[in-house]
Amino acid sequence: MIKVGIIGATGYTGAELVRLLSGHKEAQMVGLTSRTYKGEPFWKVYPHLRRYTSLECEELHLAGLIDRVDVIFTALPHGHAMEVAVEVSRRGKVLIDLGADFRLRDARVYEEWYRVEHTAPDLLGQAVYGLPELNRNEIKNAWLIANPGCYPTAAQLALAPLLARDLVEPDSVIIDAKSGVSGAGRKTSLTTHYAETNENFRAYNVGIHRHTPEIEQELGRIAGRDMRVSFTPHLVPMTRGILATVYVKLKKFKDGDELQAIFEDYYQGESFIRVLPAGMLPQTKAVAGSNYCDLGVVADPRTGRAVVLAAIDNLVKGASGQAIQNMNIIFGIKETEGLEHPPVYP
Repeated sequence: MIKVGIIGATGYTGAELVRLLSGHKEAQMVGLTSRTYKGEPFWKVYPHLRRYTSLECEELHLAGLIDRVDVIFTALPHGHAMEVAVEVSRRGKVLIDLGADFRLRDARVYEEWYRVEHTAPDLLGQAVYGLPELNRNEIKNAWLIANPGCYPTAAQLALAPLLARDLVEPDSVIIDAKSGVSGAGRKTSLTTHYAETNENFRAYNVGIHRHTPEIEQELGRIAGRDMRVSFTPHLVPMTRGILATVYVKLKKFKDGDELQAIFEDYYQGESFIRVLPAGMLPQTKAVAGSNYCDLGVVADPRTGRAVVLAAIDNLVKGASGQAIQNMNIIFGIKETEGLEHPPVYP
């Protein structure tokens, strides 16, 4: 059994790790840390997990926790995983970081966008960006995984088939994405207060969202050149889900049948990518609670554009499910283990 520790277990992504790992046949959770709830049974914090874990939340004793496990998941705000990574490196274990600390390859870019000093820049070159459908071979031999952000996951999976074939006009990419409120985390704030969010729909951080450099960095890797995109996130009054609508100008127009074939070919054999039939479009409720990404592509002959839509659950394929998918790859077990359940509907 793979022994697992989760640092920051009582946030939403931490709780999703516990939920998913409780049904994993090859993994055993042995440590769940929480500053706020130390000493409390985990199921008292999240009553839906009663009978699925008997562990209590514990105070973090980093070296001791690492010694007890094979893999650490950090479900922490940015700036807090660097110290953990240094200690995990010393002790020869695996770290899967669900935060942003190792996603950007340049420490200066990280510091510019996140306003935090990067205290482990020497480890950036060892980190592998953990989007399995694009980086599976690199993930297999990694000890440090930078689990992608939720918006970047949807954007990359939507764009990869077109960029990999050099079909997109440079600087034409527009990413219009909407997220449920759980993407902001469990901590209360005026922004995510019920009365502020319910029956409201708004854009935020237009042109300055911290996921922008991550999106551009990874799209650039796929395209083989620098990328600049227009990315606008929106907050919608739902709990879970991301729907990204991506507009691109094609170098040479492709009709709907051609685009459909490109996407189906690119993702052939991928367990968690569902390229929907022509005429059927992704929706967030169809992926809720699952590790699936639903994709739809439409040709717009009037403008010469392709419109690609991607739907994911921001807490699963956009965070915890993808993290477990990475763990499965690293430890050489079935990639879908613990993640094969269908979405929850309605």
